[in-house]
Amino acid sequence: MDFWPEFLTSSWGKEFVAGGFGGIAGLISGYPLDSIRIRQQNSKSGSAFNVFRHVVATEGPLSLYRGMAAPLASVTFQNAMVFQIYASLLRTFDRNIPASEPPSYKGVALGGTAAGAIQSLIISPVELVKIQLQLQSKKHQHNNQTTSLKGPIDVTRRIFRREGWIGIHRGLTVTVLRDAHSHGLYFWVYEYTKEQLHPGCRKNGQESFQTMLVAGGLAGAVSWISCYPLDVVKTRLQAQSQSKSAKYSGIVDCFRRSVREEGHGVLWRGVGTTVGRAFLVNGAIFTAYETALRFLCSNNDNDQ
Repeated sequence: MDFWPEFLTSSWGKEFVAGGFGGIAGLISGYPLDSIRIRQQNSKSGSAFNVFRHVVATEGPLSLYRGMAAPLASVTFQNAMVFQIYASLLRTFDRNIPASEPPSYKGVALGGTAAGAIQSLIISPVELVKIQLQLQSKKHQHNNQTTSLKGPIDVTRRIFRREGWIGIHRGLTVTVLRDAHSHGLYFWVYEYTKEQLHPGCRKNGQESFQTMLVAGGLAGAVSWISCYPLDVVKTRLQAQSQSKSAKYSGIVDCFRRSVREEGHGVLWRGVGTTVGRAFLVNGAIFTAYETALRFLCSNNDNDQ
């Protein structure tokens, strides 16, 4: 019974819990736009509005939340780990900077890069299941029989039954390539932007809600733009079944064939939807994270 009070008084515990709150806020606020993005990436045409209108008309508005159970079940842990790993590692690259001073931008970028690479191990299987659910219609044809994926557990079982552990980690390499550099840029842009908007806040921790929203939103938008072509490739690889009839044999093959068949524009299909979603989601993530962290730190000081 003493675990949670002791856990929340530690720096590790506060970062972990605050990161979890940020992840939940970001997922709920941006999931419908994420569903539209996935459908755009895996199709040959269709604006965001047309995709939205078609999905709502044929499958109902709740279909935009299809597959959310998988990331929602893991997003607290995943986002908590990202912020905790980042907070732990950024000082590793700043050994000569006293703890009373904010970390250098170099430390921020390197810490974010390491956190992004590590968290890919968690997020890759979750996104595989999510994409499989997001792309299915209410019913689809498989081996001449009408089947329907019932939920994340059903999808996971089917993948394990057909492909084993290799199948559940399909897309891991491209996920690491996508997340490592984009997370380094993500945290760097956030720290740099909030300091420009609110000078001195990196040291005193007194940035406003507006600063957190704008800096977080801009960080998300920039990081997604930097990795978007890799995300398109990842979506297409994870959307297919790993079998002899699979359309793409790997990252390079998927990139080449997609460009050859659909032009270079395919690598940026859905980017407008993604940037809009990224601004909304990451503004919510950083605001929820910073607010939760302030609350936990304030409660800890009052208890002491």
